[in-house]
Amino acid sequence: MRTFIKNATIVNESRQFVGSILIEEDRIADIFEHGMAPQGPFDEQVDASGCFVFPGVIDEHVHFREPGLTAKADIESESRAAAYGGVTSFFDMPNTLPQTTTLEALDEKFALAAEKSHVNYSFFYGATNQNTDTFDQLDEHRIPGIKLFMGSSTGNMLVDRREALEKIFSSSRLPIMAHCEDTGIINRNMARVKAEFGDDPVIGFHPVIRSEEACYESTRLAVELASKYGTRLHVAHLTTQKELSLFETCEQPARGKLRDSETESEQSICYIPPRPAPLPKITAEAVIAHLFFTDCDYSRLGTRIKCNPAIKRPTDREALRKALMDGRIATVGTDHAPHLLKDKEGGCARAASGMPMIQFSLVAMLELVDKGVLTLECLTDVMCHRPAQLFEVRERGYLRQGYKADVVVVRPNSPWTVTPDIIQSKCQWSPMEGHTFNWRVEHTFCNGQHIYNKGVFDEKSRGEAITFR
Repeated sequence: MRTFIKNATIVNESRQFVGSILIEEDRIADIFEHGMAPQGPFDEQVDASGCFVFPGVIDEHVHFREPGLTAKADIESESRAAAYGGVTSFFDMPNTLPQTTTLEALDEKFALAAEKSHVNYSFFYGATNQNTDTFDQLDEHRIPGIKLFMGSSTGNMLVDRREALEKIFSSSRLPIMAHCEDTGIINRNMARVKAEFGDDPVIGFHPVIRSEEACYESTRLAVELASKYGTRLHVAHLTTQKELSLFETCEQPARGKLRDSETESEQSICYIPPRPAPLPKITAEAVIAHLFFTDCDYSRLGTRIKCNPAIKRPTDREALRKALMDGRIATVGTDHAPHLLKDKEGGCARAASGMPMIQFSLVAMLELVDKGVLTLECLTDVMCHRPAQLFEVRERGYLRQGYKADVVVVRPNSPWTVTPDIIQSKCQWSPMEGHTFNWRVEHTFCNGQHIYNKGVFDEKSRGEAITFR
């Protein structure tokens, strides 16, 4: 199978250039510049004139709810939503039923994904107070890391005792991705607000209960422990300006160069990609909800934007947005977490936390590009390159000769409005309903398969297990 994507503006490794991509079977066979093209024949040609081409997005933070919570979502429905949005790889979180805290549960998830996932997949292993003795049995080539809930969880996945945390940080040879909120502070805030405003305070109190202090103190502790033991730490979904003070700036990637050659045509296919700038050992993620919304939106959207940690002040959002460009935010994910709308009823105490976002993550970030918040090159860095670099994903996250052909084609100046009928997530709602985006995903290729083509979806498509390190 040979596919030729031509006449696109390619955004990759700190560059924009007009070019074309040749895909053979499941890999990128070549990338051409200056109007150069390979010899045919081709099984398929895609004219991407006027479009931008990116590596397929790697969403490092999703909750696809399978097994055990499949009334809300499942691997098939949510991976389809991912493909519609230009996301070609995902890392799923362990708080399912059963929790992914045993080797057997981890194997079960991989088996389900091999059968059902339309895009590429892997799964975090969940830390508990008792399972550190299993860490050495984990295959480091198979999973991205360990997920640690230092707050905002239930059962044995809440780890907030100092002794247990010390053991986890000292024993993990894999990266730790931590949800950081101080449970004691949250509980005290909740008790105080309930005493004054009743058993289920209105949603506007959510960032008061899950406060800046709760986030900062937990994140500070995680950074302290990672520094003490030399652990690779990635803090999930930062929400406050204060937390950003705990993180170093990621060095901006260098630009690549063309090899010396005698003719322009030779130069056009002899680009040397830059060596990725090294990332600090302690890094942070932002997610779409905290980059897009503020606490001012609770009055309009209510519990539809209730998530943990809470969406906070406009000043916090602006600080997070600025940190995309200065490098203190290393990656952007979604924390895609579907619930049925009936589960979102109530206030701070009763309504479920989480929202479906994966189908609209890339176009939402492209809206921030239009607003001057970040550049296209920065977007590609935080959504494609750095997730691949941070978790040492093999042969994905970049448009490179010989890499897996995970490619997304997006058209600017093509407005469309989110309506319920286009939502692919099983829960069938989105906080983005009624919003008009200016960018449109036209094509998604995953391992060379043309799985999404201007509204037409290949139901038979299946992704692959991601490999690492």
